[in-house]
Amino acid sequence: MKIDGTHYRTIWRGEGEASVVVIDQTQLPFRFATRTLNRWQDAEEAIRTMVVRGAPCIGATAAHGMCLALAEDASDEMLETAAKGLKAARPTAINLMWAVDEMLAAVRNRPRGERLEAAWARAAEICDADVEICRRIGAHGLKLIEQAAARKKAGERVNILTHCNAGWLACVDWGTALAPIYMAHDKGLDVHVWVDETRPRNQGAALTAFELGGHGVPHTIVADNAGGHLMQAGLVDLCIVGTDRTAANGDVANKIGTYLKALAAHDNDVPFYVALPYTTIDWTLPKGVGAIPIEDRSGEEVTHLTGRTADGRIETVQVSAPGSAAGNPAFDVTPARLVTALVTERGVCPASAEGLLDLYPERRG
Repeated sequence: MKIDGTHYRTIWRGEGEASVVVIDQTQLPFRFATRTLNRWQDAEEAIRTMVVRGAPCIGATAAHGMCLALAEDASDEMLETAAKGLKAARPTAINLMWAVDEMLAAVRNRPRGERLEAAWARAAEICDADVEICRRIGAHGLKLIEQAAARKKAGERVNILTHCNAGWLACVDWGTALAPIYMAHDKGLDVHVWVDETRPRNQGAALTAFELGGHGVPHTIVADNAGGHLMQAGLVDLCIVGTDRTAANGDVANKIGTYLKALAAHDNDVPFYVALPYTTIDWTLPKGVGAIPIEDRSGEEVTHLTGRTADGRIETVQVSAPGSAAGNPAFDVTPARLVTALVTERGVCPASAEGLLDLYPERRG
């Protein structure tokens, strides 16, 4: 995707054998900045502090973190240390664990002198594959938006509600939930996006709105609690969100608040779609509710907000009653029964074990 006319991915190799550059998402939407990672610990910190976020982007960063580790020391000991450290950075997104395991498989049985080159090659493959996967997700999801448009009267736009950020900033490029929207807009469909602010970190208001605005897609930021009202009023034609981990039965873990949107959609007969790459499916979990680990983050993300003042300064202020405790579960799990369909790089399927296995028959047995 483009920023001010220049194409960017969220992550790319820097100069030399030990350098990776990422877009610093904590600076958006007020400032576009990049950060250079030189050690695997830098990659771990970038993931943990949400300099990078979004399951596919986290996985790509972890893969490059393994490259940085090998550039420092190509020993088995370093492999295990870096793998353990990177996997512990954030617990919910399964892409993180998948990417580290892919890197281990690519280098573990190679002579030490060959490991670094093999690691860079595999990390590049992971990134290129993610771009193509997201493009395919977009193409399959586009058909759902076209179907919604066909049901509208002449001159009526298609209203889509999304939660958190599942655009190109959450991936390497294109995005998952936003890819179909970009394709619909580029094809000339009249689409409008309701952007949930997505408290407490405001990834919708800050990142999704930043992306959509940059691409010229009409959108409106709304408070998280407005979604149910909009659906009751007939102002939402479909919902589409991403996921950080999908269980084998179709349960999906996504940013906190997704479950409530799915409940409201179900009550108002609004289709609720979840877009995901195969790397987000955790085939080891028969179900997601009560089984997917939910990350607990600092309560300060709830009690404080960062924004830009009238004179252009970036400030963090407290918005809560002093002395009050704050809980901050970062994700919730939406049961498969509330999901209309899953949109993957292989097509659209029911949110069920059979639906997923029909798309991924190699997983049977």
